[in-house]
Amino acid sequence: MYLEYFGLKAQPFRLSPDSGFLFMSEPHIRAKAYMDYTVWNREGFLVITGEIGCGKTTLIQKLLSELDENVVVAKLFQTQLDEVEFLQALLVEFGLNPFNAKKVELLDMLNTFLIEQFLQTKQIVLIVDDAHNLSIKVLEEICMLAGLETHKEKIMHVILVGQPQLNETLDDPEMDQLMQRVKLRYHIRALSEQEVGPYIRHRLSVVGAKDRILFPLDTLPLIYKYAGGIPRLINTLCDTVLTCTYADNLTKITPEVVEVAAKELQWLPYAERLERRRLKTTRTPEGGVAGILREQTHTLAVIADQVRKIEGLGPTLGSIGKILAAIELHLRNLARNQGAEPRAESPPDRKHRIG
Repeated sequence: MYLEYFGLKAQPFRLSPDSGFLFMSEPHIRAKAYMDYTVWNREGFLVITGEIGCGKTTLIQKLLSELDENVVVAKLFQTQLDEVEFLQALLVEFGLNPFNAKKVELLDMLNTFLIEQFLQTKQIVLIVDDAHNLSIKVLEEICMLAGLETHKEKIMHVILVGQPQLNETLDDPEMDQLMQRVKLRYHIRALSEQEVGPYIRHRLSVVGAKDRILFPLDTLPLIYKYAGGIPRLINTLCDTVLTCTYADNLTKITPEVVEVAAKELQWLPYAERLERRRLKTTRTPEGGVAGILREQTHTLAVIADQVRKIEGLGPTLGSIGKILAAIELHLRNLARNQGAEPRAESPPDRKHRIG
Protein backbone atom coordinates (compact mmCIF):
# COMPACT_ATOMS: atom_id res chain seq x y z
CA MET A 1 0.00 0.00 0.00
CA TYR A 2 2.99 2.32 0.42
CA LEU A 3 4.66 1.55 -2.93
CA GLU A 4 3.44 4.64 -4.79
CA TYR A 5 4.01 6.82 -1.72
CA PHE A 6 7.73 5.94 -1.70
CA GLY A 7 8.15 5.44 -5.46
CA LEU A 8 8.75 1.68 -5.32
CA LYS A 9 7.97 -0.90 -8.00
CA ALA A 10 7.57 -3.79 -5.55
CA GLN A 11 7.81 -4.52 -1.86
CA PRO A 12 11.49 -4.33 -0.91
CA PHE A 13 11.26 -6.19 2.38
CA ARG A 14 9.04 -9.19 1.75
CA LEU A 15 9.92 -12.27 3.75
CA SER A 16 9.68 -15.02 1.14
CA PRO A 17 13.06 -16.32 -0.11
CA ASP A 18 13.95 -14.65 -3.40
CA SER A 19 17.48 -14.98 -4.75
CA GLY A 20 16.99 -11.75 -6.69
CA PHE A 21 17.10 -9.88 -3.38
CA LEU A 22 20.05 -11.80 -1.94
CA PHE A 23 22.62 -9.47 -0.39
CA MET A 24 26.03 -11.09 -0.73
CA SER A 25 27.70 -10.14 2.51
CA GLU A 26 31.10 -11.63 3.33
CA PRO A 27 29.66 -14.72 5.10
CA HIS A 28 27.14 -15.27 2.30
CA ILE A 29 29.91 -15.10 -0.31
CA ARG A 30 31.90 -17.69 1.63
CA ALA A 31 28.91 -20.00 2.11
CA LYS A 32 28.02 -19.77 -1.60
CA ALA A 33 31.61 -20.56 -2.59
CA TYR A 34 31.52 -23.67 -0.40
CA MET A 35 28.23 -24.71 -2.01
CA ASP A 36 29.71 -24.35 -5.50
CA TYR A 37 32.77 -26.35 -4.48
CA THR A 38 30.61 -29.14 -3.06
CA VAL A 39 28.51 -29.43 -6.22
CA TRP A 40 31.45 -29.61 -8.60
CA ASN A 41 33.94 -31.50 -6.46
CA ARG A 42 33.31 -35.22 -6.21
CA GLU A 43 34.42 -35.38 -2.59
CA GLY A 44 31.89 -32.85 -1.37
CA PHE A 45 29.99 -33.04 1.91
CA LEU A 46 29.07 -29.63 3.29
CA VAL A 47 27.32 -28.53 6.49
CA ILE A 48 26.08 -24.92 6.68
CA THR A 49 24.40 -23.49 9.76
CA GLY A 50 22.95 -20.11 10.67
CA GLU A 51 20.30 -18.50 12.82
CA ILE A 52 16.68 -18.39 11.69
CA GLY A 53 16.28 -15.75 8.99
CA CYS A 54 19.96 -15.33 8.09
CA GLY A 55 19.39 -16.19 4.41
CA LYS A 56 20.18 -19.91 4.25
CA THR A 57 17.16 -20.86 2.12
CA THR A 58 17.72 -17.89 -0.19
CA LEU A 59 21.28 -19.09 -0.75
CA ILE A 60 19.94 -22.52 -1.70
CA GLN A 61 17.53 -20.89 -4.16
CA LYS A 62 20.41 -18.95 -5.74
CA LEU A 63 22.49 -22.12 -6.05
CA LEU A 64 19.61 -24.02 -7.67
CA SER A 65 19.00 -21.21 -10.15
CA GLU A 66 22.58 -21.53 -11.40
CA LEU A 67 22.74 -25.31 -11.92
CA ASP A 68 22.64 -26.72 -15.45
CA GLU A 69 21.28 -29.95 -16.93
CA ASN A 70 24.43 -31.86 -15.99
CA VAL A 71 23.49 -31.62 -12.33
CA VAL A 72 20.86 -33.98 -10.93
CA VAL A 73 19.66 -32.49 -7.67
CA ALA A 74 17.29 -33.59 -4.93
CA LYS A 75 16.22 -30.80 -2.61
CA LEU A 76 14.37 -31.65 0.60
CA PHE A 77 12.70 -28.93 2.66
CA GLN A 78 10.45 -31.21 4.73
CA THR A 79 12.71 -32.98 7.20
CA GLN A 80 10.49 -34.32 9.96
CA LEU A 81 10.56 -37.79 8.41
CA ASP A 82 11.53 -41.28 9.47
CA GLU A 83 14.15 -43.12 7.43
CA VAL A 84 11.65 -44.80 5.07
CA GLU A 85 9.81 -41.53 4.41
CA PHE A 86 13.15 -39.84 3.82
CA LEU A 87 14.15 -42.41 1.19
CA GLN A 88 10.75 -42.08 -0.46
CA ALA A 89 11.02 -38.27 -0.57
CA LEU A 90 14.52 -38.53 -2.02
CA LEU A 91 13.40 -40.90 -4.77
CA VAL A 92 10.42 -38.67 -5.61
CA GLU A 93 12.83 -35.75 -6.03
CA PHE A 94 14.80 -37.87 -8.46
CA GLY A 95 11.61 -38.53 -10.44
CA LEU A 96 10.94 -42.10 -9.33
CA ASN A 97 7.83 -43.74 -7.85
CA PRO A 98 8.91 -45.26 -4.52
CA PHE A 99 5.57 -45.79 -2.82
CA ASN A 100 4.46 -49.21 -1.58
CA ALA A 101 8.11 -50.36 -1.63
CA LYS A 102 9.91 -51.77 1.38
CA LYS A 103 13.09 -50.21 2.69
CA VAL A 104 15.34 -52.78 1.02
CA GLU A 105 13.61 -52.10 -2.29
CA LEU A 106 13.93 -48.34 -1.78
CA LEU A 107 17.67 -48.65 -1.21
CA ASP A 108 18.02 -50.84 -4.30
CA MET A 109 16.08 -48.34 -6.43
CA LEU A 110 18.22 -45.49 -5.15
CA ASN A 111 21.53 -47.27 -5.62
CA THR A 112 20.58 -48.27 -9.17
CA PHE A 113 19.53 -44.71 -10.03
CA LEU A 114 22.69 -43.14 -8.58
CA ILE A 115 24.99 -45.51 -10.43
CA GLU A 116 23.13 -44.96 -13.72
CA GLN A 117 23.44 -41.18 -13.36
CA PHE A 118 27.09 -41.42 -12.37
CA LEU A 119 27.89 -43.50 -15.45
CA GLN A 120 26.30 -40.73 -17.53
CA THR A 121 28.83 -38.32 -15.91
CA LYS A 122 26.09 -36.45 -14.06
CA GLN A 123 26.81 -34.53 -10.87
CA ILE A 124 24.39 -35.85 -8.24
CA VAL A 125 23.58 -33.54 -5.33
CA LEU A 126 21.40 -33.90 -2.25
CA ILE A 127 20.46 -30.60 -0.57
CA VAL A 128 18.60 -30.77 2.74
CA ASP A 129 17.21 -27.56 4.25
CA ASP A 130 16.09 -27.46 7.90
CA ALA A 131 18.48 -30.35 8.46
CA HIS A 132 18.42 -29.68 12.23
CA ASN A 133 15.08 -31.54 12.27
CA LEU A 134 16.58 -34.76 10.89
CA SER A 135 16.54 -37.74 13.23
CA ILE A 136 19.66 -39.73 14.08
CA LYS A 137 18.35 -42.62 11.96
CA VAL A 138 17.91 -40.39 8.89
CA LEU A 139 21.35 -38.87 9.39
CA GLU A 140 22.74 -42.41 9.44
CA GLU A 141 21.00 -43.07 6.09
CA ILE A 142 22.58 -39.91 4.67
CA CYS A 143 25.96 -41.07 5.97
CA MET A 144 25.48 -44.36 4.17
CA LEU A 145 24.52 -42.61 0.91
CA ALA A 146 27.46 -40.23 1.19
CA GLY A 147 29.72 -43.27 1.43
CA LEU A 148 28.75 -44.59 -2.00
CA GLU A 149 31.86 -44.26 -4.12
CA THR A 150 34.01 -45.69 -6.87
CA HIS A 151 37.68 -46.43 -6.20
CA LYS A 152 38.44 -42.77 -6.99
CA GLU A 153 35.49 -40.54 -6.10
CA LYS A 154 32.15 -40.10 -4.37
CA ILE A 155 28.96 -40.71 -6.32
CA MET A 156 26.70 -38.22 -4.54
CA HIS A 157 27.45 -34.85 -2.95
CA VAL A 158 25.57 -33.73 0.16
CA ILE A 159 24.75 -30.25 1.46
CA LEU A 160 23.08 -30.08 4.89
CA VAL A 161 21.69 -26.66 5.84
CA GLY A 162 20.11 -25.91 9.20
CA GLN A 163 19.92 -23.92 12.40
CA PRO A 164 22.72 -24.06 15.02
CA GLN A 165 21.02 -27.07 16.70
CA LEU A 166 22.34 -29.11 13.77
CA ASN A 167 25.86 -28.59 15.14
CA GLU A 168 24.78 -29.97 18.51
CA THR A 169 23.47 -33.13 16.84
CA LEU A 170 26.52 -33.61 14.64
CA ASP A 171 28.89 -33.13 17.57
CA ASP A 172 27.32 -36.10 19.34
CA PRO A 173 29.78 -39.02 19.55
CA GLU A 174 27.22 -41.18 17.71
CA MET A 175 27.76 -39.00 14.64
CA ASP A 176 31.52 -39.58 14.39
CA GLN A 177 31.14 -41.72 11.27
CA LEU A 178 29.14 -39.02 9.49
CA MET A 179 31.42 -36.19 10.62
CA GLN A 180 34.43 -38.00 9.20
CA ARG A 181 32.81 -37.58 5.77
CA VAL A 182 32.21 -33.83 6.17
CA LYS A 183 34.73 -31.89 4.07
CA LEU A 184 33.49 -28.36 4.82
CA ARG A 185 31.56 -26.83 7.70
CA TYR A 186 30.54 -23.17 7.90
CA HIS A 187 28.35 -20.95 10.09
CA ILE A 188 26.69 -17.88 8.52
CA ARG A 189 26.94 -15.08 11.05
CA ALA A 190 24.48 -12.19 11.34
CA LEU A 191 25.18 -8.93 9.51
CA SER A 192 27.36 -6.44 11.32
CA GLU A 193 26.05 -2.97 12.17
CA GLN A 194 28.14 -1.60 9.29
CA GLU A 195 26.48 -4.01 6.84
CA VAL A 196 22.89 -3.07 7.74
CA GLY A 197 22.91 0.13 5.65
CA PRO A 198 24.26 -1.52 2.46
CA TYR A 199 21.78 -4.39 2.96
CA ILE A 200 18.79 -2.00 3.10
CA ARG A 201 20.03 0.06 0.15
CA HIS A 202 20.56 -3.12 -1.89
CA ARG A 203 16.97 -4.23 -1.41
CA LEU A 204 15.65 -0.75 -2.21
CA SER A 205 17.69 -0.66 -5.43
CA VAL A 206 16.25 -4.03 -6.53
CA VAL A 207 12.72 -2.55 -6.49
CA GLY A 208 13.79 0.66 -8.25
CA ALA A 209 13.69 3.07 -5.32
CA LYS A 210 14.29 6.64 -6.48
CA ASP A 211 15.59 7.51 -3.02
CA ARG A 212 18.08 4.83 -1.96
CA ILE A 213 18.75 6.81 1.23
CA LEU A 214 15.13 6.31 2.27
CA PHE A 215 16.44 5.17 5.65
CA PRO A 216 18.75 7.97 6.91
CA LEU A 217 22.02 7.11 8.63
CA ASP A 218 20.68 8.00 12.08
CA THR A 219 18.03 5.25 11.81
CA LEU A 220 20.48 2.42 11.08
CA PRO A 221 21.87 1.93 14.63
CA LEU A 222 18.30 1.54 15.91
CA ILE A 223 17.46 -0.97 13.18
CA TYR A 224 20.52 -2.97 14.17
CA LYS A 225 19.60 -2.63 17.85
CA TYR A 226 16.19 -4.24 17.35
CA ALA A 227 16.95 -6.64 14.45
CA GLY A 228 20.41 -7.74 15.52
CA GLY A 229 21.74 -8.06 11.99
CA ILE A 230 19.34 -10.90 11.08
CA PRO A 231 18.12 -10.20 7.51
CA ARG A 232 14.59 -11.49 8.08
CA LEU A 233 14.17 -9.34 11.18
CA ILE A 234 15.58 -6.33 9.34
CA ASN A 235 12.97 -6.92 6.63
CA THR A 236 10.15 -7.17 9.16
CA LEU A 237 11.19 -4.00 10.98
CA CYS A 238 11.83 -1.96 7.82
CA ASP A 239 8.49 -2.98 6.33
CA THR A 240 6.75 -1.88 9.53
CA VAL A 241 8.69 1.41 9.48
CA LEU A 242 7.53 2.11 5.92
CA THR A 243 3.96 1.27 6.87
CA CYS A 244 4.05 3.57 9.92
CA THR A 245 5.58 6.40 7.90
CA TYR A 246 2.90 6.05 5.22
CA ALA A 247 0.04 5.70 7.73
CA ASP A 248 1.11 8.86 9.58
CA ASN A 249 1.66 10.75 6.30
CA LEU A 250 5.22 11.64 7.28
CA THR A 251 7.68 13.13 4.82
CA LYS A 252 10.68 11.11 5.97
CA ILE A 253 11.75 8.21 8.17
CA THR A 254 13.20 9.21 11.52
CA PRO A 255 14.63 7.34 14.54
CA GLU A 256 11.35 8.05 16.32
CA VAL A 257 9.45 6.17 13.62
CA VAL A 258 11.79 3.18 14.04
CA GLU A 259 11.08 3.21 17.80
CA VAL A 260 7.33 3.32 17.11
CA ALA A 261 7.60 0.41 14.67
CA ALA A 262 9.58 -1.68 17.17
CA LYS A 263 6.97 -0.91 19.82
CA GLU A 264 4.15 -1.99 17.52
CA LEU A 265 6.01 -5.24 16.88
CA GLN A 266 6.39 -5.56 20.67
CA TRP A 267 10.10 -6.04 20.26
CA LEU A 268 12.68 -5.57 22.94
CA PRO A 269 16.22 -4.88 21.73
CA TYR A 270 17.56 -7.99 20.01
CA ALA A 271 20.28 -8.60 22.59
CA GLU A 272 17.67 -8.62 25.37
CA ARG A 273 15.42 -11.02 23.45
CA LEU A 274 18.40 -13.29 22.87
CA GLU A 275 19.31 -13.27 26.56
CA ARG A 276 15.74 -14.06 27.59
CA ARG A 277 15.70 -16.97 25.17
CA ARG A 278 19.01 -18.23 26.53
CA LEU A 279 17.78 -18.05 30.14
CA LYS A 280 14.58 -19.84 29.19
CA THR A 281 16.36 -22.68 27.41
CA THR A 282 18.88 -23.20 30.21
CA ARG A 283 16.03 -24.14 32.54
CA THR A 284 15.61 -27.36 30.59
CA PRO A 285 18.44 -29.56 29.36
CA GLU A 286 19.82 -29.67 25.85
CA GLY A 287 18.00 -26.66 24.44
CA GLY A 288 14.43 -26.80 25.76
CA VAL A 289 11.65 -29.05 24.55
CA ALA A 290 13.47 -29.98 21.33
CA GLY A 291 16.46 -31.07 23.36
CA ILE A 292 14.32 -33.16 25.72
CA LEU A 293 12.59 -34.83 22.78
CA ARG A 294 15.97 -35.55 21.20
CA GLU A 295 17.26 -37.02 24.44
CA GLN A 296 14.16 -39.15 25.01
CA THR A 297 14.17 -40.36 21.41
CA HIS A 298 17.77 -41.50 21.82
CA THR A 299 16.93 -43.22 25.13
CA LEU A 300 13.97 -45.04 23.60
CA ALA A 301 16.13 -46.16 20.68
CA VAL A 302 18.67 -47.63 23.11
CA ILE A 303 15.91 -49.40 25.07
CA ALA A 304 14.39 -50.79 21.85
CA ASP A 305 17.79 -52.13 20.83
CA GLN A 306 18.24 -53.85 24.20
CA VAL A 307 14.74 -55.34 23.99
CA ARG A 308 15.55 -56.77 20.56
CA LYS A 309 18.68 -58.35 21.97
CA ILE A 310 16.73 -59.85 24.89
CA GLU A 311 14.05 -61.17 22.54
CA GLY A 312 16.79 -62.84 20.54
CA LEU A 313 17.88 -64.68 23.68
CA GLY A 314 14.40 -66.16 24.19
CA PRO A 315 15.20 -69.73 23.02
CA THR A 316 18.44 -69.77 25.03
CA LEU A 317 16.74 -68.53 28.18
CA GLY A 318 14.03 -71.20 27.73
CA SER A 319 16.66 -73.94 27.54
CA ILE A 320 18.42 -72.60 30.63
CA GLY A 321 15.09 -72.61 32.49
CA LYS A 322 14.49 -76.26 31.63
CA ILE A 323 18.00 -77.18 32.78
CA LEU A 324 17.52 -75.35 36.09
CA ALA A 325 14.17 -77.08 36.63
CA ALA A 326 15.82 -80.49 36.02
CA ILE A 327 18.61 -79.63 38.47
CA GLU A 328 16.07 -78.59 41.12
CA LEU A 329 14.13 -81.84 40.66
CA HIS A 330 17.34 -83.86 40.92
CA LEU A 331 18.31 -82.08 44.17
CA ARG A 332 14.88 -82.73 45.67
CA ASN A 333 15.14 -86.41 44.84
CA LEU A 334 18.58 -86.57 46.44
CA ALA A 335 17.26 -84.84 49.55
CA ARG A 336 14.36 -87.30 49.88
CA ASN A 337 16.65 -90.30 49.38
CA GLN A 338 18.87 -89.03 52.21
CA GLY A 339 15.89 -88.45 54.53
CA ALA A 340 16.11 -84.65 54.49
CA GLU A 341 13.59 -82.36 52.88
CA PRO A 342 14.67 -79.14 51.17
CA ARG A 343 14.01 -75.97 53.15
CA ALA A 344 11.83 -74.38 50.48
CA GLU A 345 8.79 -76.47 49.58
CA SER A 346 6.11 -75.87 47.05
CA PRO A 347 2.46 -76.03 48.21
CA PRO A 348 1.74 -79.24 46.24
CA ASP A 349 4.61 -81.04 48.01
CA ARG A 350 3.37 -80.04 51.48
CA LYS A 351 -0.18 -81.09 50.71
CA HIS A 352 0.98 -84.48 49.45
CA ARG A 353 3.07 -85.17 52.59
CA ILE A 354 0.27 -84.17 55.02
CA GLY A 355 -2.10 -86.45 53.21
